[in-house]
Amino acid sequence: MLLLLFIVVHSCNGQVKTGLPNNSGAVVQQSFTDAKPILTKTQGSDQYQNIHCSLVDKAGNIWFGTTGEGVYRFDGKSFIQFTQKDGLSNNSVWCILEDRVGRIWFGTSGGICRYDGKNIIPVTINRNFLTAPVVNQYYNEWSTQITVWSMLQDRTGKIWFGTGDGVYWYDGKSFTRFLQNDSVINKEGLQLKMVDCMLEDTNGNIWFGSGMPPGEEGLCRYDGKAITRFKPGGDGWIRYLLQDKNGTIWSGGRHAGVWRYDGTEFKKFTVKEGVGLPLYEDKAGNIWFNGEERLNTIESSNGIWRYDGTTFTNFNMQETSRNYFAFCIVEDGSGNIWVGTRNTGLFRFDGKKCTLFSE
Repeated sequence: MLLLLFIVVHSCNGQVKTGLPNNSGAVVQQSFTDAKPILTKTQGSDQYQNIHCSLVDKAGNIWFGTTGEGVYRFDGKSFIQFTQKDGLSNNSVWCILEDRVGRIWFGTSGGICRYDGKNIIPVTINRNFLTAPVVNQYYNEWSTQITVWSMLQDRTGKIWFGTGDGVYWYDGKSFTRFLQNDSVINKEGLQLKMVDCMLEDTNGNIWFGSGMPPGEEGLCRYDGKAITRFKPGGDGWIRYLLQDKNGTIWSGGRHAGVWRYDGTEFKKFTVKEGVGLPLYEDKAGNIWFNGEERLNTIESSNGIWRYDGTTFTNFNMQETSRNYFAFCIVEDGSGNIWVGTRNTGLFRFDGKKCTLFSE
């Protein structure tokens, strides 16, 4: 059924516009990069790099993972940058997770590492990890590295890792390669490589959003016994997953747009031209979307969009003369919306205006 959508467009200034953890490798940190009032690049990344992921931890700090500048922590006043010299496995950080005891995990292009509040510690998957190269003309470099694309801690405490070599889970003592478990019913022979996103729904099912080649297996659901594949609109590349407060699962695909799952079936979600994929649900229940991506560029047709269940509102994230594509959104404890974009750009939207927090 088609949705009747009312479109309201605003700019950000309010003007109307249309193995086991290997502790022996711990880095004893003397002092991290100096605190700065804005997010400052130090690793020579260009406009094609981005803030890819974000997290608000239990203490209220906001973490931003980038694809070339490592990770930044914002305490409400200043930014501190963590890079390889501080113990990160790699300066490309694809996902961030805070576990139940407050440790911060980073999934990078060089594997897993963990921050305990003092040191960054490498965490080694104790298996033949990524020993077989994956041949792909464009993605070969990423596919053959120890890249961790996504992480999830489930209700039992297990931490799941989506890697270029498939999905692993960690029970606090050892790692298990998920699909090597003979008890998992896998009739379609799924491999779960390059999993971009993961979600545990309110029923305890684990969802895997398969990513770029050689993934492209669509949405895969594990119900505790069997793994089942879905391809909404025929799309094999799923980039974003979220479950809203009403229990609906939102899926954002690379090729077939936005779909919603009501527990029975997937239905196409019709959006206005210029609206991209669902990134985040805020505390009020609004769903935030990025703008439609312009292929082969670093820009978006429109900044970001807020959907309140009826109305789409557009906020222009324009920086100088460019409108950089948004990759992640998170809400802080004061209700501010933080947006990470291409060019390692960072914006804060307080409900009335946008403020640029990067150089």
